[in-house]
This record gives sequence, structure tokens and C-alpha cells, in this order.
Amino acid sequence: MITKQAVKVLGIDPGTGRMGFGVAEQQGTKFICHAIGCVSTPPKTAQATRLAVLQTELQKIITTHKPTGAVVEKLFFSKNIRTGIAVAEARGMIITTITQNNLPLLELSPQQVKMGVTGYGKATKGQVQIMVQKLFCLTTLPKPDDAADALALAFVGLSHFKL
Repeated sequence: MITKQAVKVLGIDPGTGRMGFGVAEQQGTKFICHAIGCVSTPPKTAQATRLAVLQTELQKIITTHKPTGAVVEKLFFSKNIRTGIAVAEARGMIITTITQNNLPLLELSPQQVKMGVTGYGKATKGQVQIMVQKLFCLTTLPKPDDAADALALAFVGLSHFKL
């Protein structure tokens, strides 16, 4: 007998100061939020230490929730090149950790995620938060926006990995 494995997706909004994460699953027509939050690191901490903390926490999230796929936001290059480089380093650590856990990976641009969640590629962060709250029937608005973005990534990933 062949059993169909449930699709559970981990969404990650990369950052070194704050890395948003969300774990989502679809059961019939309902979307279930298994986890949502941010991993934070103190400012003025060495970049290597921040990445190590983020990697350790990401591994704990993967071990705890056992996702079947992961979605990471592509780098939206900021005006501050120093911040852009730090986020790119965090993305590298995230992608490596996902790969080491043998998880299928999907990378989406912020516009693709906004389109997938709100139907509008230029939606504001507030609009994304409201849609994430409605899609997952959350009692409160998901905050901070990094966490909401991560759950939005997971939501969009559900349709991709379900195929």
C-alpha cells in the first residue's frame, strides 16, 4: 500500500540580525501553521558567531518539525552593500544547512511571494501580514514582518512541493 506523505514546508526569510521562519502544512482546504518566529542575534556580534547561532537554531527547527521541503527568499539587494553581503552570507549558511538535511529547496523572490500570498507583487509588508493571518486563521497579526514573510514563503512553497 502506498501512503501519501504530508507536505510540510519550512519558509525562511534570511537575515543575520533576524532570521524569520515558518513551518506550514496543508490539510485538505485548511492551512496549518506549525511554527512561526524569528531567531535573533545581538548587534555588534562577530558575523561568524551570528551565523553559527543561526545555523544551530535552524538545525533545531528542522529536527523538531521535520519539513519535507524548504523555501528561502532570494536576496533583494539593498542600498546598503554591507547589509547585502551579510544577508548573502546568511543565505549561504541556510542553503547549506537545508542541503545537508536533504530537503528539496525552492528559492523565491519577494515579488513572487507577495504575488502568491496577496495576488499583487507590490503588496506592502502589512498586506502580507494580514493575508498570512487570514490564510492560517491566526488569532493575531504575525509579527515581526520577518516571521510573516517566512510563513508566506512556506505557504507559496506548499503548492510547489505538493506537485
